[in-house]
Amino acid sequence: MTASVVDAQGVNLHLRSGGTPLHILKDVGLKLEAGEVVAIVGPSGSGKTSLLMVLSGLEQATDGTINVVGTDITDLNEDQLAVFRREALGILFQNFHLIPSLTALENVALTLEIAEPALPWAAVRERAAAALTDVGLGERLEHLPSALSGGEQQRVGLARAMVGNPKLLLADEPTGNLDQETGAHVIELMFKLARERGTAILLITHDPGLARKADRQLRMNEGHLSEQVPA
Repeated sequence: MTASVVDAQGVNLHLRSGGTPLHILKDVGLKLEAGEVVAIVGPSGSGKTSLLMVLSGLEQATDGTINVVGTDITDLNEDQLAVFRREALGILFQNFHLIPSLTALENVALTLEIAEPALPWAAVRERAAAALTDVGLGERLEHLPSALSGGEQQRVGLARAMVGNPKLLLADEPTGNLDQETGAHVIELMFKLARERGTAILLITHDPGLARKADRQLRMNEGHLSEQVPA
């Protein structure tokens, strides 16, 4: 039996804010299979982004077990976590986080250069160009972010997240800075690419319509994660 892409059990996260203890995640359990798209909805401050931070190893859970792509990330040090993220994860942010002085091609290529430093530039360029073509930007390779619309910048971000064929894509409000039509197009591309490649997606969104397009909906409320019953 193939292991789940994500298998997290009994995850708690305690933080302090101004000396006040906060219980952010409360006994969270989550399983995510290859090619599955799961949307998490819930009010601001309920713990959604904190869960993504914990699953990516950017925040250390207080307790619980977190197995991602066959790796127990709770046992990894910072260097090992960096390698894990590089090899297993794609991350798509609400803010595009493109390097303004680099072209679309160079922004995507940089991810490959870091992940596979021995890869010849010709191969890096070919794969980066193919990733941008996959999101409909094959004619915009040499454009700087300032010459691209918001939707085009987010598609560059999607190409960058997917160029390494990650097993898991974490998307934190990826349409938050886009109009509805542009956001819908980006999501359609994201779901299509992920399902073609067997990439699992964990998506945070405030958009109920977007959440309904996922295979499953979960709800985060005051640190608790539960199955969302479709309306």
